[in-house]
Amino acid sequence: MYRITKEFHFSASHQLSHLPEGHQCARLHGHNYVVVVELAAQELNADGFVRDYGELKPLKAYIDAHFDHRHLNDVMQEPSTGENMARHFFDWCAARWPETSAVKVSETPKTWAEYRP
Repeated sequence: MYRITKEFHFSASHQLSHLPEGHQCARLHGHNYVVVVELAAQELNADGFVRDYGELKPLKAYIDAHFDHRHLNDVMQEPSTGENMARHFFDWCAARWPETSAVKVSETPKTWAEYRP
């Protein structure tokens, strides 16, 4: 199995107001997010790629237009947890690139959430 990944960055605020009062994530705060999309294939295409990295530019455009420097509570239907964001980006990518195998989202350098069906 061949696997490739590409990393994208954005900054945004959010508030998980469904959490108990006093929980640090219940307060309005922000993160410098990292999104890593992974694509996998059993065979390489005619160019020797799983997929050309340049073909992933639409994800950067989507993130820049809808997530970067936004308040995620206004953008997402579900709570803006890393887990929900990983699933959201996975679904968006898989609809465009069938080789999508996982998406990871980091809110801090030490924390990651991953969606992998």
